[in-house]
Amino acid sequence: MSQSILIVGGGLAGLTAARLLHQAGIGFKLLEARDRLGGRILSVDTTGQPSDDGFDLGPSWFWPGMQPAMGALVDILGLQYFEQNSDGDVIFQRMPEGQPQRYRGMRQEPRSMRLAGGTAALISALAEGLPAESIELNAQVTHVSLDDEGVVVQYLDASGSSVKERASHVMFALPPRLLEARILFSPALDFATAERWRHTPTWMAPHAKFFALYDRPFWREQGLSGTGQSMVGPLVEIHDATTASGKAALFGFVGVPAAERAAAGRDAIITASVQQLTRMFGPEAARPHATLFKDWAEDALTATADDRQAGGHPSPDRRPWVNGKWSDCISLAGSETSITEPGYLAGAVEAATRITTDLISRSHQTGSYASATI
Repeated sequence: MSQSILIVGGGLAGLTAARLLHQAGIGFKLLEARDRLGGRILSVDTTGQPSDDGFDLGPSWFWPGMQPAMGALVDILGLQYFEQNSDGDVIFQRMPEGQPQRYRGMRQEPRSMRLAGGTAALISALAEGLPAESIELNAQVTHVSLDDEGVVVQYLDASGSSVKERASHVMFALPPRLLEARILFSPALDFATAERWRHTPTWMAPHAKFFALYDRPFWREQGLSGTGQSMVGPLVEIHDATTASGKAALFGFVGVPAAERAAAGRDAIITASVQQLTRMFGPEAARPHATLFKDWAEDALTATADDRQAGGHPSPDRRPWVNGKWSDCISLAGSETSITEPGYLAGAVEAATRITTDLISRSHQTGSYASATI
């Protein structure tokens, strides 16, 4: 029987795994449910469309000094990065009726870094070196089953047709909680495994980000860093989001819980956020030429109902993520499963690299891999 490796999920972890397999000369197929690669990495233009010089609606920072593997990957791919702007004073908003206070800023250590072009530059660079025929978008996996010959993965393709793919091993490069909620396993997962997946917080899933885009970073002219903190909201943490190419923006994390965001509605949150920026940064903040808003809790390919309640950050856990009958034929490689930095970009790289290195080692003992469609 020819063997195959199937990757489910085309975010940073899935593409890192695909790159390593391709470099090792091992065939693979990658299935991504969205109509784009990147997963929770999403860099967009002023209209909210994916862009190669965009604003990061998902993760945007990494720390090469603390995350050497992440830094090495960025360097190998030839990507440029720059420091998150923090030069200048910070604004702190304590009470709704009080005036925001200005404080002298302090240099952050380690410095947060951002990729030129947006974090999606990482996705584009990884995908560029992969065979296009090995990647299928709009492929939503629904069932995974075991038989005497291996694993059978059933998914809906772009036309809505049901397709079955056979594999010797399936790597799930997506959050454990999402995997448990969206995909049916036969035989069923053991109770302890299913419960652990369900109770693992999904990075980004409870959060929402708001961007206000401007013609120039006027706050810098006032000696402000663009950094702000608020006990009033709706934005609780604000930063300068100006791109490497000079497109000016402020962004903030929305502190309103997911259920309340849904009840208030997108427009109300955007209006309140602009009003808040105006109170904190002055009248020029009232005139953005565009706004962006992304509520990850409303993204069905990121969040489940359990993610509507913030559950903290995933913690490192070295216990096996798969047990019983499934232990030899599936693996989990999403950021949440990292043994060093779960819930970060670097965590996705670590988890995918560790799992894929093990699969490559196994392949030297069991023969070459090739895909096979039923």
